[in-house]
Amino acid sequence: MSIVELFCDVDDFCQRLARWENGKLLRVGRKRGPAPRLSMSEVMTILIQFHQSHYRDFKAYYRQHLCRHLCSEFPGLVSYTRFVELIPSALNPLGSYLLSRFGQTRGVAFVDSTPIPVCHNRRIARNRVFADAAARGKSSMGWFYGFKLHLIVNDQGEILAMELTPGNIDDRNPVPQMARNLWGKLVGDRGYISQPLFEQLFSQGLQLITPLRKNMKNRLVVLEDRLLTRKRSLIETINDQLKNVSQIVHSRHRSPINFLVNLTAGLIAYTWQDKKPSIQLAHKEMTLLPALI
Repeated sequence: MSIVELFCDVDDFCQRLARWENGKLLRVGRKRGPAPRLSMSEVMTILIQFHQSHYRDFKAYYRQHLCRHLCSEFPGLVSYTRFVELIPSALNPLGSYLLSRFGQTRGVAFVDSTPIPVCHNRRIARNRVFADAAARGKSSMGWFYGFKLHLIVNDQGEILAMELTPGNIDDRNPVPQMARNLWGKLVGDRGYISQPLFEQLFSQGLQLITPLRKNMKNRLVVLEDRLLTRKRSLIETINDQLKNVSQIVHSRHRSPINFLVNLTAGLIAYTWQDKKPSIQLAHKEMTLLPALI
């Protein structure tokens, strides 16, 4: 998509949000001094567009691409140092905009978590930025220090719910809160096997489907459910794109707010992808899903 289309959508959202907050969008938490020449919608557009570009470093993107090739689109462009000062003010609008970009449940959803490290394991003892928030955790790739991003997506690759937790939180803990408005079937990996969790979700009209562990007894499984467990690569592909295309992982953050802004903008950039990972479900399967409610 073009940067003009992105700006128009972001600007429309900011205008609605400003009316809802009685025009206090830019006044909350403002410091003394002249008003910024960039509007909030322009700041948000720049942050989101960075994650849609091929640049790995925001400073290089701002100075080498934005200041050279997009000056006409942003006539009030400020220096890089000044823009860095404006980044924290975009956290709340970006979070609200991300919620507006969530998809709708279609009866089939996939849940998974992915580690978000904030530093290399050798620098854990020296990390002070996230000393009170991050924690050591373990994933299938080994130990890490940081957070876990929990996602629920539908069969079209659209984000339905998300939650960020410290790295040592069990994957099953955030699921009931994240899935409170879902119905149909929720597919997870073996890390989500839990009888209390299954019963809690089933009482909400949601069936949790997971593959069996090797030490578990065999049981009869509906063919459609078994096929759905083989489609879990959908959400794993989404996690891979979030990290390698939208660049939500960055190990040199200097403040927790900038970390959250980078993560939120990366998720928004993913929601704007023209072709998201998706699966095709048979019409017969889709018509049977509402019967679970």
